[in-house]
Amino acid sequence: MPSLIRVSRQEVALMTVTFFWGGTFLIVHQAQQYCGPLLFVGVRFVTASLMGIAMFHRALRRVTMAEIRAGTAIGLCMCVAYVSQTYGLRTISSSRSAFLTALYVPMVPLAQWVMLRRPPHLMSWVGIGLAFCGLMLLSGTGAASGGFGLGECATLLAAVATMGEIILIGRFAGSGDSRRITVVQLVVTGLLSLLAMPMAGEHFPAFSWVWLAGGVGLGAASVLIQLAMNWAQKAVSPTRATIIYAGEPVWGGIVGWIAGDVLPATSVAGAACIVAGVLASELRLPEHKKKSNATS
Repeated sequence: MPSLIRVSRQEVALMTVTFFWGGTFLIVHQAQQYCGPLLFVGVRFVTASLMGIAMFHRALRRVTMAEIRAGTAIGLCMCVAYVSQTYGLRTISSSRSAFLTALYVPMVPLAQWVMLRRPPHLMSWVGIGLAFCGLMLLSGTGAASGGFGLGECATLLAAVATMGEIILIGRFAGSGDSRRITVVQLVVTGLLSLLAMPMAGEHFPAFSWVWLAGGVGLGAASVLIQLAMNWAQKAVSPTRATIIYAGEPVWGGIVGWIAGDVLPATSVAGAACIVAGVLASELRLPEHKKKSNATS
């Protein structure tokens, strides 16, 4: 009997991506004590761009206008998402940031239904509901209450931009070479962030190994992450990818626990809900085929 739960190599790759994402909250939060969000995101993605160009310079010679357009569109969303989330982490807690950013979980299936005319599977909706409940539990009381300031607004904008990024990757992943699209989107994200510094009034900070090592280190990871996303989402739908990405705060909580944070019972329950959501999204109800009486 075939298994009801099927996990492909592409889904395993996205789960690995989510693990790395969960660990970035602590790194970004620490780096924001030493530099501004635009510089940090710029350093991060310029580093990723240079790595991508060095790795795929031969493939880039055959880049097409379609790939440039796809990479630019994805890069615009990435720039807004990463800068907004980084800015928000300057003034709000990581749990509050995780909760607000994760609002893209219920946004994606609705957006892909409207934009791409791809209605989600029933079990995908069940998985989304479980994952979202888990995210609310993981956020704790501090993330579900309190005022709504500039940091919260910026993080909410990051959630909308992340939704757009996932939808666009799903839309363009099969329209060209994933290596070339990845490099273009990394270049766009990095350059836009640095070019926006004068307009935003952000000045170059005093040198610190904290922001430099954080930006360069996350940049090296970013190129591998974006390659994995573009490759994997050729075979994984945006809705299923969103369920997998919802595991980000689980890993974030584990990293925080290792760093000394206390995980309350609600966080453990939230992690369990998200795991259940991932499993539910992989289930497929048996199809009952109608027997037709053929007439000869």
